[in-house]
Amino acid sequence: MVKIFPFIFVILWSSAFITTKPLIDNSDPFAALAFRFFIVSLGFYLFSVYSKYSIIIPKKKFIESVLTGVLFHGLYLGGVFYSISIGMPTGLAALIVTLQPILTNILSVPMLNEKINKKQWIGALLGFIGATLVLGLDVGSDIPLLGLVATIIALVAITVSTIWQKKLSNNLPLPVNNFYQAVGGCFFHILIIIFIAKPYINFSQTFIIAMGHQIFLVSFGAFTILMYLIKKNSANKTVSIFFLIPATSAFMAWFFLDENLTNLDLIGFLITSIGVYIATRD
Repeated sequence: MVKIFPFIFVILWSSAFITTKPLIDNSDPFAALAFRFFIVSLGFYLFSVYSKYSIIIPKKKFIESVLTGVLFHGLYLGGVFYSISIGMPTGLAALIVTLQPILTNILSVPMLNEKINKKQWIGALLGFIGATLVLGLDVGSDIPLLGLVATIIALVAITVSTIWQKKLSNNLPLPVNNFYQAVGGCFFHILIIIFIAKPYINFSQTFIIAMGHQIFLVSFGAFTILMYLIKKNSANKTVSIFFLIPATSAFMAWFFLDENLTNLDLIGFLITSIGVYIATRD
């Protein structure tokens, strides 16, 4: 079962791109994320209590987990949602975030003392080339500056949070860690709403379905698997599977949304798969 976790993660994480647009169309990005992580934090709290895990933790671990949640659920997701909401092409935003494995390779050497060999660099390069082919280079010329900045912030946030989580992965039970991370994300978006954003949510059927998907399949499912993979594997091997996400998202958009899928997309998916295999195999 554990061996298929990366496959399940890629499917669930990629599916989030399908339901992000309906959420943004029916709410402002920060209100949607605050609502999402309020429900997620409540869910992980109840699960922790049911599993008889103590949620009373030392102050140092509390701060570490909350700050990791601010990076993962606050700056990363907030940056991506906000950039798309102000007109950033989704393909370009996804491509920038896809740089995460390469940036993680660079930072994991000084921060985690992990050794990155030539094989992993070759795999990372092939993964990025394949992801670029899938997403395409024609992403439009009207790119909002704030959207570009927000996406770059999201890239840095998810990279640093992945490495930071690897350093802390043995500190707390997974449900308790996820609970405090969700609290951190919720708190971050509430602060954005109070001081910056103008919150609104249209609780339409479309919003409820899309939000339900992101809460149960992405936050409870994919994110928990990600935390498990970070705990069990090296940081660079874990994030290498992110290169499969743009390709998988493209296939989902073709299947569910009837979007175009070209031969170039198929070639890109093949190159990406080869790159991930090279980067992650022992």
